[in-house]
Amino acid sequence: METHERQLVMERLASSEARLLELVDGLTEEQWSFCETPDRWSIADNIEHLVVFEGFIRSAIAKTLEGPAEPEKKAEVGAKEPFVLGIANGRSNKLIAREVVRPTGRWPDRNELVFELQKTRAVTVAFVAQTDAKLRDHFFPHISLGDLDCYQWLVVLGQHSTRHTFQIEEVKADPGFPAS
Repeated sequence: METHERQLVMERLASSEARLLELVDGLTEEQWSFCETPDRWSIADNIEHLVVFEGFIRSAIAKTLEGPAEPEKKAEVGAKEPFVLGIANGRSNKLIAREVVRPTGRWPDRNELVFELQKTRAVTVAFVAQTDAKLRDHFFPHISLGDLDCYQWLVVLGQHSTRHTFQIEEVKADPGFPAS
């Protein structure tokens, strides 16, 4: 990973985590579990999803890096860079999470879930800081973008978290959101 790539990923991971922690600080139990509608996720659901998704993607990266490099895919996947960098820019394009990363109440204790978010992010940041793997030569598919390289997947993690900060802001802006 190039120095500027590592810096970009580290910045996106740090800024999205900071914003998430700011958004959940001081919430009541009622606010934490409030759903705008039955088909929407609560703030707790969003945080759980982020924890599970990040672990899922980190595992997929590790498994992909164990396989053979496929440098012939670089040109096709490189053209997707603007889409990867723009994932967080809007919420008009709704994505459906894979079943395996949907929230199920794995961490019913709010403090434990927030700690799990921080712990999960710390593992990702440590990987990004230390890896010398050829991330641009290994690929696996995104649910809507198709193949992305492992570097792009690290960018996706930061962008994905930012996207969910917007979702949490929408929950908090709902007229029915409980008062403190």
